[in-house]
Amino acid sequence: MEKLEGKLSARGRKFALVASRFNSLITRQLIAGAQDCLLRHGAEDKDLTLVWVPGSFEMPLAAKKALESGKFNAVICLGAVIRGETPHFEYVAAEAAKGLAQVALSGGVPVTFGLLTPDTLEQALDRAGAKSGNKGADAAAAAIEMADLLASMG
Repeated sequence: MEKLEGKLSARGRKFALVASRFNSLITRQLIAGAQDCLLRHGAEDKDLTLVWVPGSFEMPLAAKKALESGKFNAVICLGAVIRGETPHFEYVAAEAAKGLAQVALSGGVPVTFGLLTPDTLEQALDRAGAKSGNKGADAAAAAIEMADLLASMG
């Protein structure tokens, strides 16, 4: 049986990091984690492009444009929607997730999901580098592996 599996090698690949300015305290930590992961696995800083968007709701459109540009081997989406006292959280989180899923399936470039949807600021901080690792780094690692896998599949 043939086995296909991506390797964690970012060397020679280009990555777009689409990041939400809303909740930037969290997002900046996710970006730092993603950047560190990419550089540790062979990417060069010149091969990383940071695309700021106002909020998570705007991420799918920017991710789609990055994908369609043909400049990137993967698109990494980073942000945080923290539950509040109104239903706004459900709308933004659900539509951002749905939009990013549609973008991921629409092209031949991996789009990874580093959008946190915690109940509290403390949970967000935990997932952005405190107790629970850095989910930005996790999204970057998935992007590296998927870019390599797709390249090996032709």
